[in-house]
Amino acid sequence: MASTYTIETLLRPAVELYTAEVCFTVAALCVFAPWTLALTPLFGLVAALGFLALGSMRLKQALLVLRYRRNIRRLPHYTMTSKDMPVSNERLFIGKGFRWTQKHTQRLMDTYLPKFAPYVEPTPLYQHARRLEARLEFAPFPLNLLAKATAWDVPLNPARPLPPVGGLPRIHGIEPSEHDVSLPLGERVGHSLVLGTTRVGKTRLAELFITQDIRRKRGGQHEVVIVFDPKGDADLLKRMYVECKRAGRLDEFYVFHLGWPDHSARYNAVGRFGRISEVATRVAGQLSGEGNSAAFREFAWRFVNIIARALVALGRRPDYEQILKHVINIDALFVEYAQKYFAEHDPKAWESIVAIEGKIDRKTLSFAMKDRPLRVVAIDMYLTQQRISDPVIDGLRSAVRYDKTYFDKIVASLLPLLEKLTTGRIAELLSPNYQDLEDPRPIFDWMQVIRKRAVVYIGLDALSDTEVAAAVGNSMFSDLVSVAGHIYKFGIDDGLPGAGSGKVAINVHADEFNELMGEEFIPMINKGGGAGMQVTAYTQTMSDIEAKIGRRAKAGQVIGNFNNLFMLRVRETATAELLTNQLPKVQVFTSTPASSANDSVNGKTAFTSNTHDQIQSVSVPMIEPAHVVGLPKGQCFALIEGGNLWKIRMPLPASDPGEVMPKDLQALADSMRKGQAANTDWWQAPGYQALNESLPADLVNDFRNMASGEQAA
Repeated sequence: MASTYTIETLLRPAVELYTAEVCFTVAALCVFAPWTLALTPLFGLVAALGFLALGSMRLKQALLVLRYRRNIRRLPHYTMTSKDMPVSNERLFIGKGFRWTQKHTQRLMDTYLPKFAPYVEPTPLYQHARRLEARLEFAPFPLNLLAKATAWDVPLNPARPLPPVGGLPRIHGIEPSEHDVSLPLGERVGHSLVLGTTRVGKTRLAELFITQDIRRKRGGQHEVVIVFDPKGDADLLKRMYVECKRAGRLDEFYVFHLGWPDHSARYNAVGRFGRISEVATRVAGQLSGEGNSAAFREFAWRFVNIIARALVALGRRPDYEQILKHVINIDALFVEYAQKYFAEHDPKAWESIVAIEGKIDRKTLSFAMKDRPLRVVAIDMYLTQQRISDPVIDGLRSAVRYDKTYFDKIVASLLPLLEKLTTGRIAELLSPNYQDLEDPRPIFDWMQVIRKRAVVYIGLDALSDTEVAAAVGNSMFSDLVSVAGHIYKFGIDDGLPGAGSGKVAINVHADEFNELMGEEFIPMINKGGGAGMQVTAYTQTMSDIEAKIGRRAKAGQVIGNFNNLFMLRVRETATAELLTNQLPKVQVFTSTPASSANDSVNGKTAFTSNTHDQIQSVSVPMIEPAHVVGLPKGQCFALIEGGNLWKIRMPLPASDPGEVMPKDLQALADSMRKGQAANTDWWQAPGYQALNESLPADLVNDFRNMASGEQAA
């Protein structure tokens, strides 16, 4: 075989078949007609064995060449059902592939040489068949049968169409001997970054990882799985439900979706905290801190912190609705807390406050206090007279002493954020009513999820409202960072009887994470590994991260915290260079034909000639950005395990009739696929029936007819 030489040549006719054919023919003669070769029957059998061995060896070599030529044009199908997916307690299965070495760079470069084009490019028959199908697309019967015959995807069809994955099959076909590729679970704590443009297999890779994370069971316990899905992928939701059912984890499965509040669980992003100041950090952390906005952000943090401390002191759990309510009107909270404080420390204070209130002349008040209720002014005066000092009441006093107009300007950046999180039915999900025992929708928080080893699907409906999706995603990330810090210090069972300091693997999958990330994402990937966080982030390009954060250095800081890189097809050269620039250069060999002719000095020979091939080595990158751009769908380069480069293709999903969802989630998934609104009866908002009763009947009918017409359109 040519593989033993400097330059390997597999793109050529399989000449070994001729040797194999001769060997098998002679072996047959040795057995059935040894006299034709002047052999006795006994020596004929011995010779036949020798010829069979030589023929088998040459046939194996020929099959290798034929398989290599086939893979260069078309890879074999690779499908797998979910239940057949291998699940290991030591490794994470990725797909089939091979480790990329200098040999593969050499083979890939050879495929671009003109002399090998007949073995690489589509055959003339294939090209004619595709042109014929285009011409006969709208042809009448029976001409259209010819187009259907050429488009029939079966091995017997000589003009069989290629699978609709695009790209260059040669990138993976250069290695016929592929095998299962997996990542040691110990490497996942270093976090993984998946880059690829739209519709090239990122979600499929996510399904592959999530399926194994849900079904994995180490030490007798499952792992935590949290999936952020901004756009809302119905197939991903279905996959998570089916795998939870298969693993017996339906009781631990939560679905949170902003677009379908009727089917969604509820979540309070600021309801659980280790320190009260975390509430203000989670809210104000989503505001811009660049330039002049930094001062407004700091004031918003202080003001939210004042409100949160007062709510906790009153025995209430903070939520976005209460914070918004008191940001708009801090006076009511000031009076309510004063009532509680005086009831505990100075029961007779109200007699003095009422007396002060009756003597107040607004003309003598300061400009900032003229528009405040008299009761607020009286309480402030009493506190001044008695020199009462309490941290919470002092903070509330400083807030009510601001001029109302000036105060509204300072919190102008805070109000839009809070309104995004409390508008419409989103308020039901993010500010749950803990006292409503008739609401069947569960309420969860991250510590509860981690302790239960639960599975959570977060659908943020970013296609409908990007701003709200980003705000909710940011708040969840911020809350998750806070919980990770608590787990790092005290473990997951802190505060429980017999609590230990153990940790559990927390698998966080963030699709389109550039839409959700903020400053709080950096400490999650930088320090979250100590709490068991294993983040797998999916996005399109490096520019998406940079555009979201706003600074190239910050984007580099984020990317630098991912130890494992999976690069699918991308369209941005800078993104492809994130992989290619980390790879070494290798030496490849080129063959240059050379010939010469010389006149002969003696009279016997007219001239002499010489022909030979010169082999030279050239240093080239292991792969080029163009190779990343040319990847077919469902394939990737993976830089894992300390910089080892692997070429991998993921299995295509095979249909499984046993995967059935309940009716409510099936309806939700169908609506997600259609891209419809959360509730097709969107006009039937709360209070709609009461509105009908107050409107004339003809107007109500006209309104219904109009809505029906819009649906039909």
